Amino acid sequence: MGLVVAVAAGAALLAWPSVGVAASPNGLAGISLPGFSGHVEHLSVRGPDGKLLPVTLRGGTVWPRVRLRPGERLTVTVEIRRPSWIGWLVGGQEKRTMTVVTPAAHIRSTLLRPRRGSAVTVSFVEPVSRVAVGDGQLRRLGSRRSEVPLGIRASGRATAGTTTVAAAVRPWETLSQPARVSWFVPGSRTSVVAEPGAGSRISPLAPLTLTFARPVSAVLGSRLPRFEPAMPGHWEQVDSHTLSFRPAGLGLGLGGTVRVSVPGGSLAWNVTAGSTLRLQELLARLGYLPVRWRMPAGSPSTPAEEVAAAVSAPHRTFSWRFPGTPASLRALWKPGSWNVVTEGAVMRFENVHGMATDGVAGPQVWRALMHDDLAGRRSDAGYNYVFVHETEPQSLSLWHDGRVIVTSPGNTGIASAPTAQGTWPVFEHVSVGTMSGTNPDGSHYHDPGIRWISYFHGGDALHEFPRASFGTPQSLGCVELPEAAAAAVWPYTPIGTLVTIES
Repeated sequence: MGLVVAVAAGAALLAWPSVGVAASPNGLAGISLPGFSGHVEHLSVRGPDGKLLPVTLRGGTVWPRVRLRPGERLTVTVEIRRPSWIGWLVGGQEKRTMTVVTPAAHIRSTLLRPRRGSAVTVSFVEPVSRVAVGDGQLRRLGSRRSEVPLGIRASGRATAGTTTVAAAVRPWETLSQPARVSWFVPGSRTSVVAEPGAGSRISPLAPLTLTFARPVSAVLGSRLPRFEPAMPGHWEQVDSHTLSFRPAGLGLGLGGTVRVSVPGGSLAWNVTAGSTLRLQELLARLGYLPVRWRMPAGSPSTPAEEVAAAVSAPHRTFSWRFPGTPASLRALWKPGSWNVVTEGAVMRFENVHGMATDGVAGPQVWRALMHDDLAGRRSDAGYNYVFVHETEPQSLSLWHDGRVIVTSPGNTGIASAPTAQGTWPVFEHVSVGTMSGTNPDGSHYHDPGIRWISYFHGGDALHEFPRASFGTPQSLGCVELPEAAAAAVWPYTPIGTLVTIES
Protein backbone atom coordinates (compact mmCIF):
# COMPACT_ATOMS: atom_id res chain seq x y z
CA MET A 1 0.00 0.00 0.00
CA GLY A 2 2.85 2.46 0.90
CA LEU A 3 4.47 1.83 -2.47
CA VAL A 4 1.24 2.68 -4.26
CA VAL A 5 0.91 5.99 -2.38
CA ALA A 6 4.53 6.92 -3.15
CA VAL A 7 4.08 6.19 -6.83
CA ALA A 8 0.88 8.25 -6.89
CA ALA A 9 2.60 11.19 -5.17
CA GLY A 10 5.46 11.10 -7.65
CA ALA A 11 3.08 11.04 -10.58
CA ALA A 12 1.12 13.96 -9.12
CA LEU A 13 4.30 16.00 -8.64
CA LEU A 14 5.34 15.45 -12.24
CA ALA A 15 1.91 16.23 -13.62
CA TRP A 16 0.98 19.15 -11.37
CA PRO A 17 1.07 22.60 -13.08
CA SER A 18 4.28 24.53 -12.30
CA VAL A 19 5.05 28.26 -12.11
CA GLY A 20 6.79 29.79 -15.13
CA VAL A 21 9.37 32.63 -14.97
CA ALA A 22 10.48 34.14 -18.27
CA ALA A 23 11.71 37.35 -19.89
CA SER A 24 9.08 40.05 -20.37
CA PRO A 25 8.70 42.24 -23.48
CA ASN A 26 7.92 45.27 -21.29
CA GLY A 27 8.73 44.59 -17.65
CA LEU A 28 11.65 43.01 -15.88
CA ALA A 29 10.26 39.46 -15.97
CA GLY A 30 6.97 37.62 -16.47
CA ILE A 31 5.46 35.11 -14.04
CA SER A 32 2.82 32.64 -15.23
CA LEU A 33 0.65 30.71 -12.76
CA PRO A 34 -1.35 27.89 -14.39
CA GLY A 35 -4.57 26.81 -12.69
CA PHE A 36 -4.17 25.24 -9.24
CA SER A 37 -0.42 26.02 -9.23
CA GLY A 38 -0.84 28.29 -6.20
CA HIS A 39 -0.05 31.95 -5.45
CA VAL A 40 3.12 34.03 -5.19
CA GLU A 41 4.19 34.07 -1.57
CA HIS A 42 7.53 35.82 -2.02
CA LEU A 43 9.24 37.68 -4.87
CA SER A 44 12.75 39.12 -4.79
CA VAL A 45 15.14 40.68 -7.30
CA ARG A 46 18.80 41.14 -6.50
CA GLY A 47 21.32 43.28 -8.33
CA PRO A 48 24.85 42.30 -9.38
CA ASP A 49 26.08 43.24 -5.90
CA GLY A 50 23.52 40.99 -4.21
CA LYS A 51 21.43 43.86 -2.85
CA LEU A 52 17.66 43.65 -2.98
CA LEU A 53 15.91 45.90 -5.50
CA PRO A 54 12.38 47.25 -4.91
CA VAL A 55 9.92 45.67 -7.37
CA THR A 56 6.20 45.13 -7.70
CA LEU A 57 4.18 42.34 -9.33
CA ARG A 58 1.34 43.58 -11.47
CA GLY A 59 -0.68 41.51 -13.94
CA GLY A 60 1.88 38.72 -13.95
CA THR A 61 4.73 41.12 -14.77
CA VAL A 62 7.58 42.13 -12.45
CA TRP A 63 8.16 45.90 -12.59
CA PRO A 64 11.12 47.67 -10.98
CA ARG A 65 10.29 50.60 -8.71
CA VAL A 66 13.66 52.28 -9.33
CA ARG A 67 15.50 53.01 -12.54
CA LEU A 68 17.94 50.30 -13.53
CA ARG A 69 21.04 50.60 -15.66
CA PRO A 70 21.03 48.90 -19.06
CA GLY A 71 23.00 45.67 -19.25
CA GLU A 72 22.64 44.84 -15.54
CA ARG A 73 22.56 41.16 -14.63
CA LEU A 74 19.77 40.55 -12.09
CA THR A 75 18.54 37.49 -10.22
CA VAL A 76 14.76 36.99 -9.96
CA THR A 77 13.52 34.54 -7.31
CA VAL A 78 9.84 33.51 -7.00
CA GLU A 79 8.39 31.35 -4.22
CA ILE A 80 4.93 29.84 -4.78
CA ARG A 81 2.59 28.57 -2.06
CA ARG A 82 0.51 25.64 -3.37
CA PRO A 83 -3.07 24.97 -2.25
CA SER A 84 -3.17 23.10 1.05
CA TRP A 85 -5.40 20.37 -0.32
CA ILE A 86 -2.66 19.29 -2.72
CA GLY A 87 0.37 20.57 -0.88
CA TRP A 88 0.54 17.47 1.33
CA LEU A 89 1.03 15.43 -1.82
CA VAL A 90 3.23 17.53 -4.16
CA GLY A 91 4.84 19.85 -1.62
CA GLY A 92 3.58 23.07 -0.09
CA GLN A 93 6.09 25.37 -1.86
CA GLU A 94 7.77 25.77 -5.22
CA LYS A 95 10.79 28.02 -5.87
CA ARG A 96 12.02 29.30 -9.21
CA THR A 97 15.14 31.41 -9.92
CA MET A 98 16.01 33.12 -13.18
CA THR A 99 18.79 35.46 -14.32
CA VAL A 100 17.74 38.39 -16.50
CA VAL A 101 19.83 41.09 -18.17
CA THR A 102 18.27 44.51 -18.63
CA PRO A 103 18.24 45.41 -22.32
CA ALA A 104 20.71 47.95 -23.70
CA ALA A 105 20.21 50.30 -26.63
CA HIS A 106 22.62 49.68 -29.50
CA ILE A 107 23.01 51.90 -32.57
CA ARG A 108 23.37 49.99 -35.81
CA SER A 109 25.88 52.44 -37.30
CA THR A 110 27.46 55.55 -35.80
CA LEU A 111 28.58 56.82 -39.22
CA LEU A 112 25.58 58.04 -41.20
CA ARG A 113 25.20 59.04 -44.87
CA PRO A 114 21.94 61.03 -45.06
CA ARG A 115 20.71 62.51 -48.32
CA ARG A 116 21.07 66.28 -48.63
CA GLY A 117 18.06 67.98 -47.06
CA SER A 118 16.82 64.84 -45.30
CA ALA A 119 16.43 64.28 -41.55
CA VAL A 120 19.48 62.79 -39.87
CA THR A 121 18.14 59.54 -38.42
CA VAL A 122 19.68 56.92 -36.14
CA SER A 123 18.72 53.26 -36.38
CA PHE A 124 18.67 51.09 -33.24
CA VAL A 125 19.00 47.31 -33.09
CA GLU A 126 16.03 47.14 -30.70
CA PRO A 127 13.22 49.73 -30.47
CA VAL A 128 13.83 52.39 -27.81
CA SER A 129 11.42 54.34 -25.61
CA ARG A 130 13.50 57.38 -24.65
CA VAL A 131 16.36 59.24 -26.28
CA ALA A 132 18.59 62.26 -25.61
CA VAL A 133 20.57 63.95 -28.38
CA GLY A 134 23.63 66.04 -27.51
CA ASP A 135 22.93 68.32 -24.57
CA GLY A 136 19.25 68.49 -25.46
CA GLN A 137 16.29 67.50 -23.33
CA LEU A 138 15.19 63.92 -22.88
CA ARG A 139 12.61 62.88 -25.49
CA ARG A 140 9.98 60.32 -24.50
CA LEU A 141 8.76 58.52 -27.58
CA GLY A 142 5.04 57.79 -27.79
CA SER A 143 5.79 54.23 -28.79
CA ARG A 144 9.06 52.39 -29.01
CA ARG A 145 10.88 53.02 -32.27
CA SER A 146 13.86 51.60 -34.09
CA GLU A 147 14.30 54.68 -36.31
CA VAL A 148 14.71 57.96 -34.42
CA PRO A 149 15.29 61.35 -36.12
CA LEU A 150 17.88 63.48 -34.30
CA GLY A 151 16.08 66.76 -34.99
CA ILE A 152 18.76 67.80 -37.49
CA ARG A 153 18.28 68.37 -41.21
CA ALA A 154 21.28 67.58 -43.40
CA SER A 155 21.55 70.91 -45.18
CA GLY A 156 23.61 74.11 -45.03
CA ARG A 157 26.24 73.88 -42.31
CA ALA A 158 24.69 70.63 -41.10
CA THR A 159 25.64 68.61 -44.20
CA ALA A 160 28.28 67.14 -41.89
CA GLY A 161 28.38 67.01 -38.13
CA THR A 162 28.71 65.02 -34.97
CA THR A 163 26.69 64.68 -31.80
CA THR A 164 26.04 62.21 -29.01
CA VAL A 165 23.02 59.96 -28.61
CA ALA A 166 21.88 58.19 -25.44
CA ALA A 167 18.80 55.97 -25.32
CA ALA A 168 16.84 53.52 -23.20
CA VAL A 169 14.96 50.47 -24.44
CA ARG A 170 12.52 50.35 -21.50
CA PRO A 171 10.90 53.34 -19.77
CA TRP A 172 12.19 52.15 -16.39
CA GLU A 173 15.85 52.13 -17.46
CA THR A 174 18.42 54.87 -17.22
CA LEU A 175 19.87 56.11 -20.48
CA SER A 176 22.79 54.29 -22.01
CA GLN A 177 26.23 55.86 -22.12
CA PRO A 178 26.17 58.49 -24.90
CA ALA A 179 27.45 57.19 -28.22
CA ARG A 180 29.05 59.56 -30.69
CA VAL A 181 27.24 59.71 -34.04
CA SER A 182 28.66 61.48 -37.09
CA TRP A 183 27.19 62.11 -40.51
CA PHE A 184 28.38 63.24 -43.91
CA VAL A 185 26.12 64.04 -46.85
CA PRO A 186 27.61 62.35 -49.93
CA GLY A 187 29.46 64.99 -51.92
CA SER A 188 29.83 67.39 -48.96
CA ARG A 189 33.03 69.45 -48.87
CA THR A 190 33.49 68.70 -45.17
CA SER A 191 35.81 65.73 -44.74
CA VAL A 192 36.25 65.71 -40.95
CA VAL A 193 34.11 66.64 -37.95
CA ALA A 194 35.26 67.12 -34.38
CA GLU A 195 33.87 66.61 -30.91
CA PRO A 196 33.92 69.00 -29.12
CA GLY A 197 33.16 71.14 -32.15
CA ALA A 198 35.98 73.18 -33.65
CA GLY A 199 35.92 76.76 -32.40
CA SER A 200 34.38 75.83 -29.05
CA ARG A 201 35.86 76.32 -25.58
CA ILE A 202 37.23 73.11 -24.12
CA SER A 203 38.63 71.81 -20.85
CA PRO A 204 42.43 71.41 -20.66
CA LEU A 205 41.99 67.66 -20.14
CA ALA A 206 39.11 67.12 -22.58
CA PRO A 207 39.63 64.37 -25.16
CA LEU A 208 39.34 65.52 -28.78
CA THR A 209 37.70 63.20 -31.29
CA LEU A 210 38.02 63.48 -35.06
CA THR A 211 35.74 61.52 -37.38
CA PHE A 212 36.65 61.41 -41.06
CA ALA A 213 34.32 60.90 -44.00
CA ARG A 214 36.75 58.30 -45.35
CA PRO A 215 38.70 55.65 -43.44
CA VAL A 216 41.55 57.02 -41.34
CA SER A 217 44.06 54.88 -43.22
CA ALA A 218 42.97 56.39 -46.54
CA VAL A 219 43.12 59.98 -45.22
CA LEU A 220 46.29 59.92 -43.11
CA GLY A 221 48.14 56.75 -44.02
CA SER A 222 50.56 56.02 -41.19
CA ARG A 223 50.69 59.66 -40.02
CA LEU A 224 48.79 61.23 -37.15
CA PRO A 225 47.25 64.71 -36.91
CA ARG A 226 49.74 67.30 -35.63
CA PHE A 227 49.12 69.75 -32.79
CA GLU A 228 50.27 73.36 -33.01
CA PRO A 229 51.79 73.97 -30.51
CA ALA A 230 52.75 70.43 -29.56
CA MET A 231 50.67 69.02 -26.70
CA PRO A 232 51.33 66.13 -24.28
CA GLY A 233 49.07 63.15 -24.86
CA HIS A 234 48.44 60.34 -27.31
CA TRP A 235 46.19 59.46 -30.24
CA GLU A 236 44.22 56.25 -30.40
CA GLN A 237 42.04 54.87 -33.17
CA VAL A 238 38.46 54.34 -32.02
CA ASP A 239 37.17 52.77 -35.23
CA SER A 240 37.97 52.77 -38.93
CA HIS A 241 36.92 56.43 -39.33
CA THR A 242 37.66 57.92 -35.90
CA LEU A 243 40.70 59.07 -33.92
CA SER A 244 40.67 60.34 -30.35
CA PHE A 245 43.37 62.38 -28.61
CA ARG A 246 43.68 62.14 -24.82
CA PRO A 247 45.74 64.92 -23.21
CA ALA A 248 48.33 63.84 -20.66
CA GLY A 249 50.18 65.58 -17.84
CA LEU A 250 49.02 69.18 -17.45
CA GLY A 251 46.90 68.87 -20.58
CA LEU A 252 46.21 71.49 -23.20
CA GLY A 253 47.59 74.95 -22.44
CA LEU A 254 45.31 76.92 -20.11
CA GLY A 255 43.86 79.99 -21.80
CA GLY A 256 45.49 79.21 -25.13
CA THR A 257 44.39 78.13 -28.58
CA VAL A 258 45.27 74.69 -29.90
CA ARG A 259 45.21 73.71 -33.55
CA VAL A 260 45.24 70.32 -35.17
CA SER A 261 46.51 70.08 -38.72
CA VAL A 262 44.65 67.64 -40.97
CA PRO A 263 44.83 67.19 -44.73
CA GLY A 264 43.24 70.21 -46.36
CA GLY A 265 43.28 72.53 -43.34
CA SER A 266 43.24 72.75 -39.58
CA LEU A 267 40.83 72.74 -36.64
CA ALA A 268 41.16 75.04 -33.62
CA TRP A 269 39.78 75.17 -30.08
CA ASN A 270 40.02 77.72 -27.26
CA VAL A 271 41.15 76.20 -23.97
CA THR A 272 39.52 77.30 -20.73
CA ALA A 273 41.65 79.85 -18.89
CA GLY A 274 42.89 79.44 -15.35
CA SER A 275 41.25 81.60 -12.70
CA THR A 276 42.91 84.79 -11.46
CA LEU A 277 42.41 83.62 -7.88
CA ARG A 278 44.31 80.39 -8.53
CA LEU A 279 47.04 82.33 -10.32
CA GLN A 280 47.46 84.46 -7.19
CA GLU A 281 47.42 81.39 -4.94
CA LEU A 282 50.23 79.78 -6.91
CA LEU A 283 52.29 82.97 -7.08
CA ALA A 284 51.87 83.38 -3.32
CA ARG A 285 52.83 79.76 -2.61
CA LEU A 286 55.91 80.08 -4.80
CA GLY A 287 57.09 83.30 -3.12
CA TYR A 288 56.41 85.91 -5.82
CA LEU A 289 53.84 87.97 -3.90
CA PRO A 290 53.95 90.00 -0.66
CA VAL A 291 51.18 87.77 0.70
CA ARG A 292 51.10 84.15 1.78
CA TRP A 293 48.31 81.71 1.07
CA ARG A 294 47.28 79.07 3.54
CA MET A 295 47.41 75.75 1.72
CA PRO A 296 44.38 73.52 2.38
CA ALA A 297 44.66 69.87 3.27
CA GLY A 298 44.65 67.63 0.23
CA SER A 299 46.26 70.21 -2.04
CA PRO A 300 47.01 69.09 -5.62
CA SER A 301 49.55 66.29 -5.84
CA THR A 302 48.99 65.17 -9.44
CA PRO A 303 48.92 67.06 -12.75
CA ALA A 304 45.19 66.39 -13.16
CA GLU A 305 44.44 67.78 -9.68
CA GLU A 306 46.63 70.81 -10.41
CA VAL A 307 44.70 71.54 -13.62
CA ALA A 308 41.36 71.12 -11.86
CA ALA A 309 42.43 73.60 -9.17
CA ALA A 310 43.59 76.07 -11.84
CA VAL A 311 40.13 76.12 -13.41
CA SER A 312 38.20 76.08 -10.12
CA ALA A 313 40.36 77.55 -7.37
CA PRO A 314 40.10 76.27 -3.79
CA HIS A 315 39.10 79.18 -1.55
CA ARG A 316 41.42 79.98 1.34
CA THR A 317 42.58 83.23 2.89
CA PHE A 318 45.64 85.32 2.08
CA SER A 319 47.69 87.10 4.73
CA TRP A 320 50.53 89.61 4.52
CA ARG A 321 53.97 88.02 4.71
CA PHE A 322 55.65 90.92 6.47
CA PRO A 323 54.66 93.31 9.25
CA GLY A 324 54.63 96.96 8.33
CA THR A 325 53.80 96.42 4.66
CA PRO A 326 53.53 99.92 3.11
CA ALA A 327 49.96 101.20 2.90
CA SER A 328 50.44 102.10 -0.76
CA LEU A 329 51.25 98.45 -1.54
CA ARG A 330 48.39 97.11 0.56
CA ALA A 331 45.95 99.33 -1.32
CA LEU A 332 46.93 97.74 -4.63
CA TRP A 333 46.18 94.14 -3.62
CA LYS A 334 42.78 92.52 -4.17
CA PRO A 335 42.40 88.71 -4.15
CA GLY A 336 40.53 87.28 -7.12
CA SER A 337 40.88 90.42 -9.24
CA TRP A 338 43.62 91.28 -11.69
CA ASN A 339 45.84 94.06 -10.34
CA VAL A 340 49.31 95.49 -10.78
CA VAL A 341 50.65 93.43 -7.86
CA THR A 342 49.66 90.27 -9.72
CA GLU A 343 51.01 91.62 -13.01
CA GLY A 344 54.38 92.39 -11.44
CA ALA A 345 54.56 88.91 -9.89
CA VAL A 346 53.80 87.30 -13.27
CA MET A 347 56.55 89.37 -14.91
CA ARG A 348 59.01 88.41 -12.19
CA PHE A 349 58.12 84.73 -12.64
CA GLU A 350 58.47 85.02 -16.42
CA ASN A 351 61.88 86.64 -16.07
CA VAL A 352 63.14 83.97 -13.66
CA HIS A 353 62.00 81.26 -16.10
CA GLY A 354 63.47 82.88 -19.21
CA MET A 355 60.13 83.81 -20.80
CA ALA A 356 59.04 86.99 -22.56
CA THR A 357 58.09 89.37 -19.73
CA ASP A 358 54.71 90.60 -20.94
CA GLY A 359 52.91 90.15 -17.61
CA VAL A 360 50.26 87.95 -19.22
CA ALA A 361 49.48 84.59 -17.64
CA GLY A 362 49.34 82.58 -20.85
CA PRO A 363 49.63 78.81 -21.36
CA GLN A 364 53.42 78.78 -20.92
CA VAL A 365 53.22 80.67 -17.61
CA TRP A 366 50.48 78.41 -16.26
CA ARG A 367 52.35 75.26 -17.23
CA ALA A 368 55.55 76.47 -15.52
CA LEU A 369 53.63 77.59 -12.40
CA MET A 370 51.95 74.21 -12.03
CA HIS A 371 55.22 72.36 -12.65
CA ASP A 372 56.94 74.41 -9.94
CA ASP A 373 54.07 73.88 -7.52
CA LEU A 374 54.11 70.11 -8.00
CA ALA A 375 57.90 70.06 -7.65
CA GLY A 376 57.90 72.38 -4.62
CA ARG A 377 60.24 74.91 -6.28
CA ARG A 378 59.91 78.24 -4.48
CA SER A 379 61.63 81.58 -4.93
CA ASP A 380 63.95 82.62 -2.11
CA ALA A 381 64.72 86.09 -3.52
CA GLY A 382 62.30 87.88 -1.19
CA TYR A 383 59.90 90.68 -2.12
CA ASN A 384 60.98 94.18 -3.18
CA TYR A 385 58.97 97.38 -3.55
CA VAL A 386 60.04 100.93 -4.45
CA PHE A 387 58.03 104.02 -3.56
CA VAL A 388 58.94 107.55 -4.53
CA HIS A 389 57.59 110.65 -2.76
CA GLU A 390 57.29 113.73 -4.98
CA THR A 391 56.71 116.06 -2.06
CA GLU A 392 59.88 118.09 -1.62
CA PRO A 393 62.40 117.11 -0.55
CA GLN A 394 61.73 114.28 -2.99
CA SER A 395 62.94 110.84 -1.95
CA LEU A 396 63.02 107.17 -2.89
CA SER A 397 62.58 104.26 -0.46
CA LEU A 398 63.39 100.63 -1.18
CA TRP A 399 61.38 98.16 0.90
CA HIS A 400 62.63 94.56 1.06
CA ASP A 401 61.10 91.68 3.06
CA GLY A 402 59.40 93.83 5.65
CA ARG A 403 61.77 96.75 6.10
CA VAL A 404 63.14 99.78 4.27
CA ILE A 405 66.77 99.05 3.42
CA VAL A 406 67.61 102.09 1.24
CA THR A 407 66.40 105.68 1.47
CA SER A 408 67.80 108.33 -0.84
CA PRO A 409 66.97 111.78 -2.14
CA GLY A 410 65.94 111.75 -5.79
CA ASN A 411 64.70 113.94 -8.61
CA THR A 412 61.44 113.46 -10.53
CA GLY A 413 60.20 115.24 -13.65
CA ILE A 414 59.98 118.97 -14.16
CA ALA A 415 56.60 120.66 -14.69
CA SER A 416 56.82 120.43 -18.49
CA ALA A 417 57.83 116.73 -18.36
CA PRO A 418 56.35 115.39 -15.12
CA THR A 419 56.75 111.88 -13.76
CA ALA A 420 53.35 110.18 -13.96
CA GLN A 421 51.87 109.16 -10.65
CA GLY A 422 50.78 105.56 -10.17
CA THR A 423 52.30 102.10 -9.82
CA TRP A 424 54.03 100.11 -12.55
CA PRO A 425 56.25 97.03 -12.70
CA VAL A 426 59.84 97.32 -13.91
CA PHE A 427 59.94 96.00 -17.48
CA GLU A 428 63.59 96.53 -18.44
CA HIS A 429 66.64 96.20 -16.20
CA VAL A 430 70.10 97.15 -17.53
CA SER A 431 73.27 98.00 -15.66
CA VAL A 432 74.45 100.57 -18.21
CA GLY A 433 72.85 102.07 -21.30
CA THR A 434 72.25 105.10 -23.47
CA MET A 435 69.21 107.27 -22.80
CA SER A 436 67.95 109.52 -25.58
CA GLY A 437 64.82 111.47 -26.37
CA THR A 438 63.32 114.91 -26.94
CA ASN A 439 63.57 117.88 -24.59
CA PRO A 440 60.51 120.07 -23.89
CA ASP A 441 61.95 122.74 -26.25
CA GLY A 442 62.11 120.24 -29.14
CA SER A 443 65.85 119.63 -29.01
CA HIS A 444 67.18 116.10 -28.61
CA TYR A 445 69.35 114.58 -25.93
CA HIS A 446 71.64 111.56 -26.15
CA ASP A 447 73.27 110.46 -22.89
CA PRO A 448 75.52 107.38 -23.13
CA GLY A 449 76.92 105.54 -20.13
CA ILE A 450 73.93 105.96 -17.80
CA ARG A 451 74.16 103.33 -15.07
CA TRP A 452 71.76 101.26 -12.97
CA ILE A 453 68.67 101.67 -15.18
CA SER A 454 65.26 100.16 -14.31
CA TYR A 455 62.51 101.22 -16.76
CA PHE A 456 59.04 101.09 -15.24
CA HIS A 457 56.68 103.33 -17.30
CA GLY A 458 57.32 104.13 -20.95
CA GLY A 459 60.61 106.04 -20.99
CA ASP A 460 60.58 106.69 -17.24
CA ALA A 461 63.20 104.80 -15.26
CA LEU A 462 65.11 104.68 -12.01
CA HIS A 463 68.77 105.45 -12.75
CA GLU A 464 71.84 107.31 -11.60
CA PHE A 465 72.50 110.78 -12.97
CA PRO A 466 75.18 113.30 -12.03
CA ARG A 467 73.48 116.34 -10.50
CA ALA A 468 74.72 119.01 -8.16
CA SER A 469 71.75 118.38 -5.87
CA PHE A 470 68.87 115.93 -5.33
CA GLY A 471 65.39 116.26 -3.87
CA THR A 472 63.67 118.56 -6.38
CA PRO A 473 62.07 118.13 -9.84
CA GLN A 474 64.94 118.20 -12.36
CA SER A 475 64.47 115.24 -14.75
CA LEU A 476 62.41 114.70 -17.90
CA GLY A 477 60.21 112.09 -16.17
CA CYS A 478 62.76 109.67 -14.76
CA VAL A 479 63.66 109.22 -11.10
CA GLU A 480 67.28 110.32 -10.86
CA LEU A 481 69.45 109.09 -7.99
CA PRO A 482 72.99 109.65 -6.77
CA GLU A 483 75.26 106.92 -8.13
CA ALA A 484 75.84 105.20 -4.78
CA ALA A 485 72.11 105.01 -4.06
CA ALA A 486 71.31 103.86 -7.62
CA ALA A 487 73.93 101.12 -7.32
CA ALA A 488 72.41 99.97 -4.02
CA VAL A 489 68.84 99.97 -5.38
CA TRP A 490 69.47 98.34 -8.77
CA PRO A 491 70.04 94.72 -7.55
CA TYR A 492 66.63 94.88 -5.85
CA THR A 493 64.68 96.08 -8.91
CA PRO A 494 64.63 93.12 -11.30
CA ILE A 495 61.87 92.90 -13.89
CA GLY A 496 58.48 92.78 -12.18
CA THR A 497 59.44 94.95 -9.18
CA LEU A 498 56.70 97.50 -8.45
CA VAL A 499 57.52 101.21 -8.45
CA THR A 500 54.99 103.64 -6.97
CA ILE A 501 55.17 107.37 -7.68
CA GLU A 502 53.10 109.29 -5.14
CA SER A 503 52.76 112.84 -3.92
